[in-house]
Amino acid sequence: MLGILELFGASRPVQRLDRALRAIGVHPRLVPGAVKIATIRQLESRPRQGGADETACAHAAALLGYLMHGQQIFTEDNGALAAAGAEDRIMAAIGAGTGPDARLVLLALHAGIVAQEVIDDYRLEVD
Repeated sequence: MLGILELFGASRPVQRLDRALRAIGVHPRLVPGAVKIATIRQLESRPRQGGADETACAHAAALLGYLMHGQQIFTEDNGALAAAGAEDRIMAAIGAGTGPDARLVLLALHAGIVAQEVIDDYRLEVD
């Protein structure tokens, strides 16, 4: 069965997110189309911050990549500094309970794409 993105082709923002995912070591096909669309919508809801531009897509992709791959693989692909930044963002999202990063974490949890080690390390759960 064809997904909506395969049937009509990906929009430019989705293509930007796909490139950003590849750049951090995540194959875009591992991210469900619904997650990509929800991520883009979230980015576009913040036009003052550039919307779904290259920078915003890279920022979102870094968090999704860490959530999906976990600390070891993400660090191997992107370095310790990038991993520490993603870890700080996850901790801040958990502490705040709201905000763009918290929504991305929750989206990834609901989609079932978070690595088990990340769920265990940060005691993530969906109520």
